[in-house]
Amino acid sequence: MERLQEIGRIAPLHASRIKRSRMGIGFEKLDRNVFDPFKAYDKLAATGVKWVRIQSGWARTEKEKGVYDFSWLDSIVDELCARGLTPWVCLCYGNGLYTPEGNHYFGAVGCVPNNSEEALKAWQAYVYAIVSRYAGKVSCWEVWNEPDGKWCWKKGSDGAEYGRFVVDTAKAVKQADPSARVFGGAIYGRDLKFTDDALAAGMSECIDALTFHEYTPTEVSLKERVDSLRALCHSYNPDIAIIQGESGSQSSSRGAGAMKGAAWTQRRQAKQLLRHGVADLLCGVQFTSYFSCMDMIEALNGVTGDKSSYLDYGYFGILGADFDENGFSSGEYTPKASYWALTNLCALMAEDPELVNLPVMMKKLPSPRLLGEDYYDLNMFRAGFRRENGSTALCYWHPADLLTTEFESTVSFQIAGQKGDIRLVDPMDGAVYKLPEEMIERQSDTCLLLSNLPIRDYPLFVTFGDFVGIEAGT
Repeated sequence: MERLQEIGRIAPLHASRIKRSRMGIGFEKLDRNVFDPFKAYDKLAATGVKWVRIQSGWARTEKEKGVYDFSWLDSIVDELCARGLTPWVCLCYGNGLYTPEGNHYFGAVGCVPNNSEEALKAWQAYVYAIVSRYAGKVSCWEVWNEPDGKWCWKKGSDGAEYGRFVVDTAKAVKQADPSARVFGGAIYGRDLKFTDDALAAGMSECIDALTFHEYTPTEVSLKERVDSLRALCHSYNPDIAIIQGESGSQSSSRGAGAMKGAAWTQRRQAKQLLRHGVADLLCGVQFTSYFSCMDMIEALNGVTGDKSSYLDYGYFGILGADFDENGFSSGEYTPKASYWALTNLCALMAEDPELVNLPVMMKKLPSPRLLGEDYYDLNMFRAGFRRENGSTALCYWHPADLLTTEFESTVSFQIAGQKGDIRLVDPMDGAVYKLPEEMIERQSDTCLLLSNLPIRDYPLFVTFGDFVGIEAGT
């Protein structure tokens, strides 16, 4: 980047200043009371992220049959809404009052309330109560979490059984708030059979969107998965949208949970966030949700009374934390590299710029920096965005292996029809650069050749016009 002239940094946008966005984040596990949300609210809103996934916590809410104490959740919903964030709720998990095994597992995780007519009716009553309570504040309700995994469906996953459970739950949601949207899925696996069985069992008729989870270091196979899920859903109901409900990586190889033990660092985590977040948008998901806001215990297979069974620390957060002797996330909740990457990406994607095809072609030119020629690979990720004010952005990156490679090269583009000042924007650190004139060949009034631009293994943006706000650098 030393050939470029840094002119400032991306101006961050608080969530309250953004009306439309497809950027989301996870605020899960407060049903098990594993971190202090008050230490996170302001930092979360400052990123400019919009959609916030929380979990409903039946066991935490109904401790006496028929008596609901929503005070803990009232606070969370109200604090998020007050900061311009949009909460959406995953309805989960079991309750030892009705699912006896729920007394065994910490947080009653995976204890499905369809073991008896009493349990199912109690679940539906709870769903009716929570949806009624937050009507006007929460409009989107997801049914369960990762039902295709034994950790979240302890009896052993069954797509048809889950589909029927969604039908029963959706009835209660719609009775409480006819305008509410119901999400099904929260699937983690790359197996179409489970989803097909669920849709065939009636889920296709009662959901507005299917959610999926994507814990992979590479985004190369993402489009295949989203296209397949969309085609499957639309074979039943063409109105079903696709939402990415959880995707993330760790910032340390010490972490428990998905992709544990890999050579994760803060920088690799930030790259994964940027690559997957943009790739999700390119696949046309309704919105995308990064997991998660906080470092916290995983707590999916804990046993009540056996603290050691759920002191399984995950380092997926954009905010780093310490842990006390009970596994509670403590300390100051410190921003990581991924926090700043998300903040910059949210500003770039604020107000949901339109995904467009730009008149652009890659060119292979001599590259003095490489003592050879430019990078030229048609499998690179590349996309265009356009704002209502006419400004545009070309986003591009090389999908190198995150865990083994720190990729840098140069790339050249011929691009036509764009107007306004040309800037190169790096969302990793928020730096905004002016291109020197020797990198810009004006081939006509409307056609430019941009030579030897930097290319990295995470998204960079070439912007034309007033695409993103710029503030003075520090």
